[in-house]
Amino acid sequence: MEVINVIIRFIQDGGAFMYPIMITLALGIAIAIERYLYLVTVSVQNRRAWEKIQPLMLQGKINRTMEYVRSSKSHLSDMLLYALTHLMEGRRADDVERMLEEGLMEIIPRLEKRTPYLATFANIATLLGLLGTILGLIAAFSAVANADPADKANMLSSSISVAMNTTAFGLVAAIPLLLLHSVISTKTGEIVDSLDMATIKLSNLIKINRNSKNEMVEEPVTEPPVTFKS
Repeated sequence: MEVINVIIRFIQDGGAFMYPIMITLALGIAIAIERYLYLVTVSVQNRRAWEKIQPLMLQGKINRTMEYVRSSKSHLSDMLLYALTHLMEGRRADDVERMLEEGLMEIIPRLEKRTPYLATFANIATLLGLLGTILGLIAAFSAVANADPADKANMLSSSISVAMNTTAFGLVAAIPLLLLHSVISTKTGEIVDSLDMATIKLSNLIKINRNSKNEMVEEPVTEPPVTFKS
């Protein structure tokens, strides 16, 4: 209970700029939670899709692969569906490889969506804290200018202490937001790397197995299985 009272008093002493900093922190945490849950879901879906797609591609079963990717909601399936559709229309393997890369380029912005806001909010929280402190100091010196000389030192030290609360709170908000930005960016990079690896492996399988306009050869190829990283 005492800790809660200290926090409430700290926020009240900081002045009006404490509230925009609190809103900035809350928005940043909300975005970080939403992005992390989204990326974890994408990672799990892609890994499950890869475990289904790779054996089918190794066996050259293009039609069954198409059936699976049409029913799957993973980004990996979306990327592969676009490429296999053109493969079955008779496009060359090199063209299909470029289409896989195009599909990857369409997915990356969805993975990185809203992540840059975390760094922006961290900077905003820091700047709001500094602005609150500067305005607080201006108000403090203005009040002290007309005060009794005997009370000036006490009033000035008290006002500066209150004004510094906004800077402290701005840093308290900015540091975790920067850490969350780093975590989300790292997770996004891991997923992009995994999709890039899958693109290369699928391109190789398409080149090896392509035999006709509508189907792949049915004899399994010797391409070793690959673990899809989450």
